[in-house]
Amino acid sequence: MRNYMDYPFQVNARGRTGITSRNDHVRDMIEQVLFTSPGERVNRPDFGCGLLQMVFGLPNDALIATVQYSVHGALQRWLGDIIEVQDVVVRQHESQLSVQVVYVRLDTGEILTDTFETG
Repeated sequence: MRNYMDYPFQVNARGRTGITSRNDHVRDMIEQVLFTSPGERVNRPDFGCGLLQMVFGLPNDALIATVQYSVHGALQRWLGDIIEVQDVVVRQHESQLSVQVVYVRLDTGEILTDTFETG
């Protein structure tokens, strides 16, 4: 079994780099895409989805559709060789968004569901 560096970076009790499993690593990569705003990374200015900026939109069906489209597109672009996005479900409650991503890990065919929340 291969281990991956955990995100966010951390040092474990033995003073070594924190590690995680493959499923957690894939979840960490999805989280990075969702919560990174375009322009935030110097060498990849178009990387990310900018989910945190979308929280400030008016609560309506158009915002939900925009978030779904943006999340699906960003994940397909940046992680399309690792996962296949099956569904993106977005819920808004006041100033918080909840994004549920259903995806297939391409290396194993395993279907996974993860939820990410702002705020």
